[in-house]
Amino acid sequence: MAFEHIKLEVRDGLATLTLCREPLNVLNIAMMAEMNQALDSLMGQGVKILLIKAEGKAFSAGVDVGEHLGDQASQMIGTFHGIFRRMDALGAVSVASVQGAALGGGCELAVYCDLVVASQKAKLGQPEIMVGVFPPIAALVFPRQIGLKKALELIVTGDTIGAQEAQSLGLVNQVVPPEELENATQALVGKLMNLSGLVLKLTKKAFVQGLKESDTEDALKKIEKVYLEELMTSHDAEEGLKAFLEKRRPVWQEK
Repeated sequence: MAFEHIKLEVRDGLATLTLCREPLNVLNIAMMAEMNQALDSLMGQGVKILLIKAEGKAFSAGVDVGEHLGDQASQMIGTFHGIFRRMDALGAVSVASVQGAALGGGCELAVYCDLVVASQKAKLGQPEIMVGVFPPIAALVFPRQIGLKKALELIVTGDTIGAQEAQSLGLVNQVVPPEELENATQALVGKLMNLSGLVLKLTKKAFVQGLKESDTEDALKKIEKVYLEELMTSHDAEEGLKAFLEKRRPVWQEK
């Protein structure tokens, strides 16, 4: 499948989606539609890890403001939010590799990923408030990832923060020198790729199920259900436990 604004490579369960609308990877409707098409193509393909990265000096400077006006606003929001709905439906563990600025929609795309590796040069922020709007995805995920007061502060001030501060807040997992970003990203992805794809997906499913419930008992019941009815009835759970007891490497059925 050929794209104009992105690249998609799928190999052995690793799907790499690269933003390539340089210099700033501004997300216009056409580019976001391509991302949705790419994610649609991954459904049912046994994707274990979704890696999102970018070419150029910025990860993404955000959504095209010019397409945010009038009748286009609804289309833009629908197309943009379709990316996140598809990421959820895919169920794969997602990793963002952020080499530069991730602002507005670019920040939302990065921090929505399950894990984030960032260059020391990376900057993150939600400046939407300065142009009279707010970031819906950030309004959803920031309070779940960082303290409520800091989450609201970042959204209502539009402040941009550096990678180190983003890591201290919990928006970023790892910060490395720019020249080490690729190796650090591949090291993390490689570690995940050695695990069972099924177990990774069920772990993420249980994690999300727990977040959806405000009552601890209800959350635990849903997590237990995933564990007992889906995980413990699988080949890979039995294989992993047996391999540990037999002191050998597990052979995953769902690589």
